[in-house]
Amino acid sequence: MKVALLSFAHVHAATYIQLLRDRSDIELIVTDPDADPGDPTRGKSLADELGVSYRADYDEALAERPRAVIVASENARHRTLVEQAAAAGAHILCEKPLATTEDDARAMIDACEQGGVSLMTAYPVRFHPAFAALRHTIADGTLGPLLSIHGVNNSRPPGLVRPWFADPVLAGGGAIMDHTLHIADLLDVLLEGEQPTHVHAVANSLLTSSTDGPEVESAGLLTLNYPRGLVATIDCSWSHPATHPTWGGLTLTCVGERALAEFDAFPPLLTGYDTAQAATRWEPAAIDLDAAMLESFLSAARTGQRAHPDGDTGLRTLRIALAAYASLHTGQPAAITGT
Repeated sequence: MKVALLSFAHVHAATYIQLLRDRSDIELIVTDPDADPGDPTRGKSLADELGVSYRADYDEALAERPRAVIVASENARHRTLVEQAAAAGAHILCEKPLATTEDDARAMIDACEQGGVSLMTAYPVRFHPAFAALRHTIADGTLGPLLSIHGVNNSRPPGLVRPWFADPVLAGGGAIMDHTLHIADLLDVLLEGEQPTHVHAVANSLLTSSTDGPEVESAGLLTLNYPRGLVATIDCSWSHPATHPTWGGLTLTCVGERALAEFDAFPPLLTGYDTAQAATRWEPAAIDLDAAMLESFLSAARTGQRAHPDGDTGLRTLRIALAAYASLHTGQPAAITGT
């Protein structure tokens, strides 16, 4: 099956390439025409380093009629590439957030429906086997009725390696847009699609303060209210320093009337201190979530089945982030559209 990867802008692009390039069942082509020619981390330079077949631009890649396309561009450019890929008849995996506006997200969903292709939003954490166990624990009533869920998704500032993440136009925001959505997707699964009615957000830009350009928030805390009375919180901060032993981490604490359950997406297998490098040592004990997500996407592309999480999921979770920004603007809880 021919697969095309469009753009290397996202930090996960190289990971996708490495996971796909050596598979005997995949013919991988890539393109990154928006890259700075002098940037060794993008464009043909990266393609040559990773040993994959490069095309000059998006039109050339899509002219080869790939069965599946992965969009890993800057967030604001997702719509254009998804619409092009859908018109070419390709099933699509789009990096999160699905878009930076609700209008763009709706247009992308419509384009894929009209093209008869599947649109999948890149939420790999839902494929974690421990998350499946958490979902079962909640569904079978072990915890009793849920009272609250507390989610944390922290990392180093991605703008340190990809400056566009701190560009409010290309990224659509800062830490809230970047890190709210993974937790929002897990809440969407655990609560079986029930949507919050309001969100209250607080944030600051202390870790990204700069006189060189516009600021985006580097730390955020969201409080979500659900119709059943449940309250969820999301810490979506870029709060890990460069010396932290991991890029980031994601945890959930689910509190029920009878018990609580905790989920850690990236638990340490081994921790300690390395005196030779004067650093904390950390060995992960998680499965490769990107690989699990890609396998699900490729299976759906082969069979023509609808991929999940789909574009509608991407839109529902995007609405939470957009409402959070509305809350920041007013200082008051903001209603979430579409609920």
